[in-house]
Parts: sequence; C-alpha cells; structure tokens
Amino acid sequence: MIQFEHLHKSYGEGREAHEVLHDINLDIRKGEVFGILGSSGAGKSTLVRCINLLERPTKGKVVIDGKDVTDASGARLAELRSSIGMIFQNFSLFQQRTVLRNITFPLELNHVSRAERTARAERLLDMVGLAGYGDRYPSQLSGGQQQRVAIARALANNPSIMLCDEATSALDSTTTVQILDLLRRINREMDVTMVVITHSLPVARSICDRVAMIDGGRIVEEGETEALFANPQSDILKALIASANAQNTRRADDAIEADTTNSEVK
Repeated sequence: MIQFEHLHKSYGEGREAHEVLHDINLDIRKGEVFGILGSSGAGKSTLVRCINLLERPTKGKVVIDGKDVTDASGARLAELRSSIGMIFQNFSLFQQRTVLRNITFPLELNHVSRAERTARAERLLDMVGLAGYGDRYPSQLSGGQQQRVAIARALANNPSIMLCDEATSALDSTTTVQILDLLRRINREMDVTMVVITHSLPVARSICDRVAMIDGGRIVEEGETEALFANPQSDILKALIASANAQNTRRADDAIEADTTNSEVK
C-alpha cells in the first residue's frame, strides 16, 4: 500500500545540510493500522508528511498502490492528497466555521454540490457520534468533540489512507481511549489504512497492528506490535518500555497508598 524506498530527507545544502531522515525502508500494508513510534524530534512527523508530500524527500521514493508518487505535482498531486486524510494534535479546525462547514471544507475545494456536501457531512457527524452538532462552533466543543469533527473532516473525501499525527496527545486518558476506539472502528468498517504517529507506548499498543521505532531519523526496529514490545532489541525501545513500566508501578503504589489512607480515615 505505502512503501518508503531508501528515503532521505535533509534541510539546507552543502555543509549546512542537516539530515533528519536516513535511508528509511518501510512497507505499510493495505488496511492495517501502522504505528511510527518515537520521541520528540526523532523524525516521525517529517516521515509521515512525506506520504502526502507536505515534505519532499531529498532522495529515495514514496510508492502508493504500486505507483511512484515522489515527484507528483499539479492535478496528480491534488488527486493524491484527496485520497489521504490527516488529523493533528491541535485539531486544526476553522474557528469561524460551524462544525458542518468545517467538515464540508475539503468537499468545497473539490467542487462537490452543496446538497451532497451537507448530506455527506451529516452522515459523518452521525458516524463520529456528533449527530445534531452541525450548527455549533469549535469553541463550543470539548477537546474530544473537536477531534471527532477533525476525524469527520478527514473522512469527507472518502480517503483510502488516514494519517494521525499525535491525534490524542492533547486529550485526557478517558477521551483518548474513546478516540482510539473510534479510529479502530473506522479502520475496520471503512477499510482505511491508518498511519499513527505517537510518542506513547500505550497508544501504539492499543491500536497498532505493527509498529516501527524511529530514533535520530533512522528506523531502529519494526514488527508486530505485541511481539516487538515483548522482545525489544533497540536501546531506545527498551528504555521506553522500562519508563512505561516504572510509571505504571508508581501509579499502582499511589493507588494503594491512597486506599490505605482512606481506610485509616474511616
């Protein structure tokens, strides 16, 4: 479905060049949820933006559905981007537009009729659990509701691929679970291939079929999610798992201490 072939990305030229992606080779399968896991600055967002060519590779290829799209431009680039939905950490909604008109915006760009735009947006609102919210504005919604609107907008053009860039980082834990459940349902029901960028081990574990660990602009390991986390090979993934386990232990200790204190008060 999506292949990166010896992909490099640098900023600047000559001695000033700074390489942020080095010799990336990945094969993301149709219909799966593929995670790109890494810390801040590891290169994960730059890598995923090479899929819709918001970032142009310096060297190498991006292949989608067997077609080299690396140098796509004009109408071909527009067609490519219409087939790819994207959601962001900060939702990126138009504050001056209603919920309905946020969702219809990409359809307006594609000159879809007003009646079809409205009908499609209302179907999508129902699908993401926001039926009846079309006349509200983003400022009137919670963070989770805003992300649901962003998801609906990303689906407006019936994309075959969805890119999720830290989509739950701004949400609380309960809302995160709800949004991840929604994304997984969309993946299964609509057969949308999803690429999930995250720094969070629990997020990757809960939704991703396979994961690639990126560090310093290089893929250091990849594989089936549970197998990878059960037997990590890279130092960076081992450290991430150890940190997550330590956090879980501290939470358990805090819960026990709180329970003991409450029992003594009674």
